[in-house]
Amino acid sequence: MIYANNPQLKSWIEVSKDSDFPVQNIPFGIFSTRDEHKKIGIAIGDFVLDLSEIAKAGLLEQMDCDKLFFNQDFLNPLIEKGKLFTRKLRNRIAEILEESNSELRDNKHLRNRALIPIKNAQMHLPVRIGDYTDFYSSIDHATNVGKMFRDPENALLPNWLYIPVGYHGRASSIVVSGTPFKRPKGQIRPDAEKPPFLSPTRLLDFELEMAFITYPGKPLGENITTAEAEEYIFGMCLFNDWSARDIQKWEYVPLGPFLGKNFASSISPWIVTLDALEPYRLSGPEQNPEALSYLKYNGKKRIDIELEVYIQPEGKKPTMITHSNYKNMYWNMSQQLAHHTINGCNIKGGDMMASGTISGPTSDSFGSMLELSWAGSKKIDLDDGSERKFILDGDTVIMKGWCDNNTIRIGFGEVKNKVLPTG
Repeated sequence: MIYANNPQLKSWIEVSKDSDFPVQNIPFGIFSTRDEHKKIGIAIGDFVLDLSEIAKAGLLEQMDCDKLFFNQDFLNPLIEKGKLFTRKLRNRIAEILEESNSELRDNKHLRNRALIPIKNAQMHLPVRIGDYTDFYSSIDHATNVGKMFRDPENALLPNWLYIPVGYHGRASSIVVSGTPFKRPKGQIRPDAEKPPFLSPTRLLDFELEMAFITYPGKPLGENITTAEAEEYIFGMCLFNDWSARDIQKWEYVPLGPFLGKNFASSISPWIVTLDALEPYRLSGPEQNPEALSYLKYNGKKRIDIELEVYIQPEGKKPTMITHSNYKNMYWNMSQQLAHHTINGCNIKGGDMMASGTISGPTSDSFGSMLELSWAGSKKIDLDDGSERKFILDGDTVIMKGWCDNNTIRIGFGEVKNKVLPTG
């Protein structure tokens, strides 16, 4: 059996050194071509491998599924089969793509049907998202927000160092990379001495985040421990949790974000499995005060994922405005899932949980325009000579993420979305 994570593994498909998608990655997504319906595919170099075609040809007979299984609109049926199925499937795909394997390599007719250039593939929302939870787990981000809007000497709220703070968001408005959206509108109150009024947001912002997708969890009433949590995590993607800061500021007391968040959140189209990220684990930060017993964990739970954000004005080249890293998280995924379920909340296959804004300790690693412009008090210079404090109509925001241990690079592709004027 070929092991997909083997760093010595090489494919007969040529993959450039800086590609996000070497044979060790094998991320899952949903794609279509101009004349075909949606299917499950994996990314390899500059190609999408159509799993429905290789299954139909009998190359996946050892998997517990029929030949039509990979003709799916979403990854949910694959997710429902659990982690052992995913692991076995990744290893089998790695075996098919391994440089000495001739099953697909030497079958020209099948190869032409099964390998589609990524540029010719239309990517779709990969998961039918059941429930979506957004956490608030970056200590640098939470501290920055506290300094701006509360007491700079006591920036963190009393609960922040004890629980992975989170809230339940809107799943129906999560869109895939490449989907433009209209500037949202809602009530704003820029002048505290005057009444609020309906307006397009004046303070549109991105939030640099990662999200994880769950396998089916335990029944209602049972919790998932930190020791078990990773058995219930399918994989990760890039996540842009767009925010209308002025709408949010007026509405969020006492129940939290509503119109300031529910207009759109964006995800990258490829789900990178937790198995593929195994080589990039790091030890977590010291947590002080000591976490409560149900939030304690063993092992390396942080992941070293480099993250970049670009702003691209209409018709111009993009400018990188921040470079952060997922390792900056204070609360990890295992703790988030353990806290989410400690009261017996049931998790379903295809649920999505986002990290919260990922900011680093320096001003060039902040994960939102709110922080980069320090609530609008500073300007960010773009390469075309323009300036930004928040996101303008016509701007495209691009997020990229990858792991690199100087041996193998595992990437997430990008999440890229354009802001249109209010309708």
